Amino acid sequence: MTARKLAHVGTLIAAKLRHGFLSTRLPSAVVSGWVLIVGYLASVAALPHVLLAKKRPVATLAWVWFILLVPFFGIAAYFAFGADRMKRRRLRRAARTNFPAHGESDEAKALLAEQREPVRHLLRSLAVINQVPPATARSVRLLVDAAQFYPALEQAIRAARHHVHIEFFIWRDDEVGRRFLDLLCEAVQRGVEVRLLCDQMGGSATPRAFFDPLVAAGGQFAWFYSQPYLRHLRFVNLRNHRKLQIIDGTLAFVGGMNMGEEYAGKGSDDTRWRDAQLELRGGVVTTLQEAFATDWFFATEEEVVAPEYYRASEPGGTHLAQVIAGGPDLPREPIPKSLVALCTTAEKRLWIGTGYFCPDVLLLTALQICAARGVDVRLLVSEKSDHPYLVQIGRSYYEDLLRFGIGVFEYSSGINHAKTVLLDDEWLMVGSANSDNRSMRLNFELNVLVHAPEAARALESMMREDFAASREILLADFAERPFSRRLLEAALRPLAPLL
Repeated sequence: MTARKLAHVGTLIAAKLRHGFLSTRLPSAVVSGWVLIVGYLASVAALPHVLLAKKRPVATLAWVWFILLVPFFGIAAYFAFGADRMKRRRLRRAARTNFPAHGESDEAKALLAEQREPVRHLLRSLAVINQVPPATARSVRLLVDAAQFYPALEQAIRAARHHVHIEFFIWRDDEVGRRFLDLLCEAVQRGVEVRLLCDQMGGSATPRAFFDPLVAAGGQFAWFYSQPYLRHLRFVNLRNHRKLQIIDGTLAFVGGMNMGEEYAGKGSDDTRWRDAQLELRGGVVTTLQEAFATDWFFATEEEVVAPEYYRASEPGGTHLAQVIAGGPDLPREPIPKSLVALCTTAEKRLWIGTGYFCPDVLLLTALQICAARGVDVRLLVSEKSDHPYLVQIGRSYYEDLLRFGIGVFEYSSGINHAKTVLLDDEWLMVGSANSDNRSMRLNFELNVLVHAPEAARALESMMREDFAASREILLADFAERPFSRRLLEAALRPLAPLL
């Protein structure tokens, strides 16, 4: 009998002891004692499952203590939220069609050969870590906030002729969400194929019926965990956090923005969300299309494999690009390892913007070593957050950064939700992954690193503006914070591996 079944049996026995016939014949103290004994037996029975999961040692230890100290509830919490690995059938486009397998193009090889050795080493390392070859882009544009992204996406949807593939973590039932849903319905009526994929947990506030007009018009909609939901119940803690939009296989948007009024600046300045998205054309769109196709296949079991969906490989790419796709089905943990690779490559500066900052020892050490080499390392986080406890956990790491000369800035002119990296002067990375355990290991995430000097200058301008709108954390002042704050940070910090 597996540990999971033993724990389930133990829980049933305990319920019987508490509410069944034994409670009517034995003193309450005896029943309570039996309940406690059964609870601990069930907890012990669950421990082999925790140990065999081969989580990081700190996470394993945290779950072991939690299960032992809180019988019944600890087991239930572990089986509901403890899963950080899953297997899913992946779409193998090349095995199902005559379309050529996606490999490193001659264009990418030529551009790679022009780079200095440290950059070539970085790209080769990232290709191995991510199991995705470098690609090229013909054009790269940084879109700052919804004021730039929403009009660009609307224009692209209106111009679509063959298909529109859209993937969001959150799609709100509000003015913005309804407007873009109408745009998708109009595209379907023009004969355009529309596939819309949203995360069921992220979209929990939006009813399934909201998307019925799209389906009625002939489009397709799916929750990421929709096939069927109960089969994936134990993976409720694993969410598809990716934000990806592909038009006709030639144009893609990728970044951190969702669909909702909070991005459109409808609220006050204090609740305005700061974010970024990349607009890409060229061969990299093929790699991104494959990422969407794999997610869509998981949700619907429909294969998006026809060659007409993969038309972005036309010549003329002048920018190297590396897709970094992370998820609990990828044992290599590509997101955190890719960030460490960037830390080891930076020569002049490494500026990181993130909504949440709860690093593991690997990333924290890499940042410290990077700063110790004389690199200008800066961290931009949000002073306000939709998850305030994560702000406190992040602050518990500030002294570890400040003592190595790393600049820490808390954005105070709204909520910083942008996930950005500026590497030296010509490289930038934009995507959906925050610098926390959830993004590193639990969520399905998607970033793109690209060599594009003009776009890098645009990101530099954006981040300098954000630094100016932030409160810089100074070591001397931070060390004098009240004892109550230090205690709160220390109490919450052990929870970081579980979040």
